[in-house]
Amino acid sequence: MSRPLTVSIPHALGRDEAARRLKSGLARATTHVPMVKIEDERWDGDHLDLRVRAMGQVASGRVDVGDDRVDVEVTLPWLLQRFAEVAQATIKSRGKLLLEKK
Repeated sequence: MSRPLTVSIPHALGRDEAARRLKSGLARATTHVPMVKIEDERWDGDHLDLRVRAMGQVASGRVDVGDDRVDVEVTLPWLLQRFAEVAQATIKSRGKLLLEKK
């Protein structure tokens, strides 16, 4: 089993607004990265379990929305491990854009 990729994204929105933005923006985010498809998305309050497919490989992850940060943990299959740094940077930058206070 590979080591999970983790990203923590700070925000100043509060838990409810951050969760609302993530719920509405997750599907839009994948349109910017066409090789990634969300196969399963299950919200339980402020916690999301998801499964995504990229380049024919399946990755699983979890998102926990807090009052001042969002924690993302994704376990990549070994074939996608070589893209871990790019995936981590992409998650962080897209997440920041989604959670910027407007």
